[in-house]
Amino acid sequence: MIKKSLLIIFSILLSILLSGCMESSNGFSGEFKSSENSTSGSSGAGNDILYQVSTIDALLQGVYDGVLSIGELGTHGDFGIGTLDGLDGEMLALDGDYYQIKTDGIAYPVSENVTTPFATVTHFEADENFRLEKPMNLTELEQYLDLNLPSENLFYAVKIDGDFSYLKARSVPKQERPYPKLADAVSKQTVFEYENVSGTLVGFRTPDYVKGINVPGYHLHFITANRSAGGHVLELQLENGTAVLDTTNAFFMELPTSGDFSKVELGQDLKAELEIVEK
Repeated sequence: MIKKSLLIIFSILLSILLSGCMESSNGFSGEFKSSENSTSGSSGAGNDILYQVSTIDALLQGVYDGVLSIGELGTHGDFGIGTLDGLDGEMLALDGDYYQIKTDGIAYPVSENVTTPFATVTHFEADENFRLEKPMNLTELEQYLDLNLPSENLFYAVKIDGDFSYLKARSVPKQERPYPKLADAVSKQTVFEYENVSGTLVGFRTPDYVKGINVPGYHLHFITANRSAGGHVLELQLENGTAVLDTTNAFFMELPTSGDFSKVELGQDLKAELEIVEK
């Protein structure tokens, strides 16, 4: 009887030990896999989670080393945006496919082994759907979308399929150490101007209270209908389209526990630098 009890105790301790090893193996402060059953696979409320790697302020200050593979990121979302190791281009995920838009403007499929220093993804499920039937520039589009939000205090994944008479986008070249700040890196960006193009805007609207963590307001990337080109959206002229919003009421962020992130000075007011980067 004593031997049986000791065996049970040993089994429990072994399970705890193995669980702890799994939690510390990916270099993050926490392991999201504990919630995997509720956030991937089947549809439902468990999919309404915005999953984020690192913070926008860390990226602004040059924390560019990838910390999570695209393969792992894909388990947390089939839709999203971000960048890749070394700030190598613009990343976009749509319908479960991940793309890297380099400085040649071409959208390349991303290998599962490539890593990201900053990304935001979710399992996209439509909550609001409406037609866009009049021409709008980027500012007018954002204002129109705001009028259709249930609340400005929630997170929204935004997908817009449309026809654009004009769209201006950019991509940033891969950076080498010592890494410059993001505002300096984008000064060497490549800008693309598309005319009479159809495609999809992919991105998020986040509340103002997450400044420093993500980009407050809208952050949108673009990919053409044939998924051959795109970039980070700077300006546009939409002729018509369909907007789909996924209301997301949960937010989960993983932070790197090593590398540049552990020593970067966060908490500064970087609003001015963010405006340079986004425009």
